[in-house]
Amino acid sequence: MKRILTIQDISCVGRCSLTVALPVISAMGVECAVLPTAVLSNHTLFKNFTCKDLSGEIHPIMDVWEKEGITFDGIYTGYLASADQCRQICGLFDRFAGEDTLVLADPAMADNGKLYAGFDDSFPAEMAKVCAKADIILPNITEACLMTGMKYRTEYDESYISEMLERLLKLGCKTAVVTGVSFSPELLGAAYLTHGGNPSYVFTRRCSQCYHGTGDLYASAVMGGIMRGMELNSALELAGEFTASCIEATASSTTPRWYGVEFESQIGNLTQMVQKRI
Repeated sequence: MKRILTIQDISCVGRCSLTVALPVISAMGVECAVLPTAVLSNHTLFKNFTCKDLSGEIHPIMDVWEKEGITFDGIYTGYLASADQCRQICGLFDRFAGEDTLVLADPAMADNGKLYAGFDDSFPAEMAKVCAKADIILPNITEACLMTGMKYRTEYDESYISEMLERLLKLGCKTAVVTGVSFSPELLGAAYLTHGGNPSYVFTRRCSQCYHGTGDLYASAVMGGIMRGMELNSALELAGEFTASCIEATASSTTPRWYGVEFESQIGNLTQMVQKRI
């Protein structure tokens, strides 16, 4: 069984970040080790929350892992809370990402044309350094614009996405994926490009609803799929289909939109989807 390490915060209540990544990746038949960057009482869309930054624990944890000879087949990064954490995770790649270790970075820092609260304008450059060391990166359009200097648009064509992918590759990653891409009202998906190739697209039906944590769900499914031996195209298809099914399940339930996407009821479907693709 492959073992991956995922690095992001954990909310004790609410569906996002590690609370999503750990069960989803485990259900896909991949061991999921964790490195929490912060512990929150619940995610930040609640009216109140506590947050304990764990930046000071990252190096001691790495030191113990190194002494124990612990290795990983893959490393998947999500939300990183500060420039210092970005620098520490770049160092973690140097220590734990060997030639056969796949590194996937989801630069979770922005959406809808603006940075998340708590980040200043200098942060995207630090996240770009993390992405430079990755094999695959998964920014949305806003995050891609912030790291490449492109103007954010809500209306665009294929040439805009192609230029975005080319600029992302220049950061240093091997494969760039841009999520949240759409050229029609019915379809939503991702575009990807590898050095020397041409842009490719993977689309899934567009759901009218939008829920907190769907990006974490999608990235986790992509990582799990690749670790199970899927080609990137197949992993993106699986992630899109699984995310759409979770959104539809949540829309038919009484779960508040801000709480997060109801993925638990769809775990059985996920395992079946994995089996069909491997």
